[in-house]
Amino acid sequence: MRDALPCRQGYTPGMLKPLPLFLAMLALLSPILGALPARTAEEAWGALSLLDQSVAPGEKQRIRFETESNWIGATLDTLVLVARGREAGPTLCLVAAVHGDELNGVEIARREFAAFDVAETSGTLIALPMVNIHGVRSSTRYLPDRRDLNRAFPGNPRGSTASIVAAAVFGEVLNPHCDRIVDLHTGSANRRNLPQIRADLDVPSVRELAEGFGSGVVIHGAGPEKSLRREAVDAGIPAVIYEAGGPLRFEREEIEQGVAGVQRVMRRLGMIAKAPASPSEQRSFRKTRWVRTRTGGIFLTDLPLGSEVAAGQVMGTVTDPFTDQREEIRAPVAGFLIGGAEPQVVMAGYALFHLGIE
Repeated sequence: MRDALPCRQGYTPGMLKPLPLFLAMLALLSPILGALPARTAEEAWGALSLLDQSVAPGEKQRIRFETESNWIGATLDTLVLVARGREAGPTLCLVAAVHGDELNGVEIARREFAAFDVAETSGTLIALPMVNIHGVRSSTRYLPDRRDLNRAFPGNPRGSTASIVAAAVFGEVLNPHCDRIVDLHTGSANRRNLPQIRADLDVPSVRELAEGFGSGVVIHGAGPEKSLRREAVDAGIPAVIYEAGGPLRFEREEIEQGVAGVQRVMRRLGMIAKAPASPSEQRSFRKTRWVRTRTGGIFLTDLPLGSEVAAGQVMGTVTDPFTDQREEIRAPVAGFLIGGAEPQVVMAGYALFHLGIE
């Protein structure tokens, strides 16, 4: 009966006769085969190929990232920090200094990469600590073409300088590799922000990322068109912004809160086992409002960030140094102070206070 059974092409019934001998040999070899090392988790996880480099599981690399150079230099010449855990997991990307004068994120990204223990962590961390390295070097928000990089994504390799940089960063690193993105920012133009997350809370995966970060304040919004956060979400990558502190300085508390938030995200993603607890009080705002001055002069305020503000409350003053005429800056509505300008000389129309409205 066995000879009558159909056989796979290339076999004949007579080939089945040595089967008992084969089984006997397999029994003799079993102890030897069992002593051979099994395929390791690192081999199963595999290496990450990024910017023509290979990063193996359990390895960290600093990869130079530059566009084509000419006599002026490269449009983009920075580093990408890659840490690949031994165990399989998601890829979290940190992006800092999209605006070159916003420095707190630079230190957050550096600390996270330095602390990433590839032996104890699952998944991959990719950090771009100085995307706008030209702006960092010259202490300016913008790129050399005076354009805002955060209004140039996803970029165009045949466009402006900002578009070329955006296309390289988004097309070669972020879009192909990132499962989640945290974009690190501060206030600008002598303004400071209370540590906060900005996220499109109507997108469930983005809301989950914002909740995982665990900031005390969350501001709802999709973000401006061509901003990194908005374009990433449109491409299917959950992304949020962490805003904290002011420009052109490193602020210890804001940095530490950012580091803790990123670790909470990694814990939520299953990359690490432990992370700092979230703040006990968390507030979410779907509407915000800037309060501006109608005159120019010397702006002074004693109102700290995080203050509750009543409608009609005086928040600060603007005084003309030549005429002594003073404008009292009053809150148009009740709100929570999530950002504001430092005391300085201001022009008419300058945004002084940013209120979260519940």
